[in-house]
Amino acid sequence: MALSAHLAELLAIAPPTLSVEAVPEENWVELSQAALPPVFVGRFIVHGRHDRHSVARGPNAIEIDAGEAFGTAHHATTQGCLLAIDRLSRRHAFHRVLDLGCGSGVLAVAAQRAWPKASVTALDNDPTAVAVALANARRNGALRIRVRLTGTIPGSEMAPATCYDLVVANILAGPLIALAPVIAAAAGPRGALVLSGLLARETPEVKAAYLARGFAVAAETNMAGWATIIFARRGLRTRPRTVRHGRPSRERRQDRSRARAGARR
Repeated sequence: MALSAHLAELLAIAPPTLSVEAVPEENWVELSQAALPPVFVGRFIVHGRHDRHSVARGPNAIEIDAGEAFGTAHHATTQGCLLAIDRLSRRHAFHRVLDLGCGSGVLAVAAQRAWPKASVTALDNDPTAVAVALANARRNGALRIRVRLTGTIPGSEMAPATCYDLVVANILAGPLIALAPVIAAAAGPRGALVLSGLLARETPEVKAAYLARGFAVAAETNMAGWATIIFARRGLRTRPRTVRHGRPSRERRQDRSRARAGARR
């Protein structure tokens, strides 16, 4: 009654009638994700299970139920990483890939699709994310992906002797800088890095952390104020290239046309 009277006085209206109703127990995160449309990024089409029958099936289609984990592919950082994986796969063959801070596992699945013979490891320090990533790997038939729970510090369980020729980390700028020694050590002598989760204005600090460890900027993509950076030691393109997200490329438009044509069949 006191709240009703306060609202009436504040809004200069008659006292409203308030009622309290029980809300059913629901997974509101999952329900909200069920309304998300498919995402077309490079060669990849990422969709939820609610779009399973409307998206053309094939090696470029990835079905993700993120649940409470990050990674539906609707965020610019995930899209930037998917574009980077797509670009690298057209020029290089990687044999050992690490997805550090894997979330839903969408990037690990994309890496497995891009390099079917590669050994892909997905790490996260969130047990929920690990369970979700494992389920998504199985859902997409990516059974070669090893999903592991790390310690308190992401990446702390990477043995010094373990080297990957590609490390993907879509986390935040702070952890990327703090983990620079670990990530750099995990990359082999010809290793490449795909780093995202950072705002465009945070790129100078992140770049400095990895340039100091022998990496060069191979490419950079800015989407909606978020940056994705490809670093390379050697053997990859080292001339910096910046791409700003705008009109879809001809190749991406063709991928979308093929997917829509498949959905109509």
